[in-house]
Amino acid sequence: MKGIEMVQNMFRTGFLVRATHTLLTWVITLILFLHNTDLRRCEERGELTLPILFFLLVVLSVLLYFAVSLMDPGFVLSDAVKGVQGSNEEMESMLPQCSTPRLRRCGYCLLQQPMRAKHCQTCKHCVRRFDHHCPWIENCVGERNHRWFIIYLLVQLLALLWALHIALSGISPSATWELWLRVNGFLLAALGIVGVFSVVVVLLLGCHLYLASVNSTTWEFVSRHRISYLKNCGGEENPFDRGVFCNLWDFFCICRTVMWEHMYHRNTADPV
Repeated sequence: MKGIEMVQNMFRTGFLVRATHTLLTWVITLILFLHNTDLRRCEERGELTLPILFFLLVVLSVLLYFAVSLMDPGFVLSDAVKGVQGSNEEMESMLPQCSTPRLRRCGYCLLQQPMRAKHCQTCKHCVRRFDHHCPWIENCVGERNHRWFIIYLLVQLLALLWALHIALSGISPSATWELWLRVNGFLLAALGIVGVFSVVVVLLLGCHLYLASVNSTTWEFVSRHRISYLKNCGGEENPFDRGVFCNLWDFFCICRTVMWEHMYHRNTADPV
């Protein structure tokens, strides 16, 4: 059933975006292999280790792209509040005195929203620990796929930086500017595209690593003044922050589902 759902998801509105991303990836890879780059020279010398490693890295980046793109980001499908066995009052007792928000029903899907969830009007669902809706993957980034999104960005950045180096190695001098552009035209186009994507991925990766280290999300960081459980907390206090090590450990190393709704006193790791 999950496999069928993933195929159905692939052929929804995001199909064109995913197809374009995949096509562009393989066209650039083909350009790098066909021109007189380090990859081509290694092949001609019979040294296949680097070409194979680069090819496998590109394959891994594409597989991670589809995994993150087609994965359930943590859709809220029922009124059950994950990890809380008691009533709403028990949930509210976890909150610090700086704010006392109540669990509320979503105005769109009418389901009870867990804390840190938000409705995505593109996906038509509330998403647990909502970060943002990413048009690049045509999917939300949330509780279930956020760590994989960051891992994908890291792998993609490695592939892009390697591709930049390979493209630069293939630029050859010519007698005139016109001849130079004609000889290196495809490589220059690939270099430009890879350069732009490299800058975007560096910025995204840096932002998301920072947010993971403080146990926050893009939505909470940008819309803090409008979020009931954050706007009344003093200063820039983040009630979910347990310290960089604990935050990153929970984010990357805990396989089981983490109770992201726990709020903590400032400068302590004891839940309220």
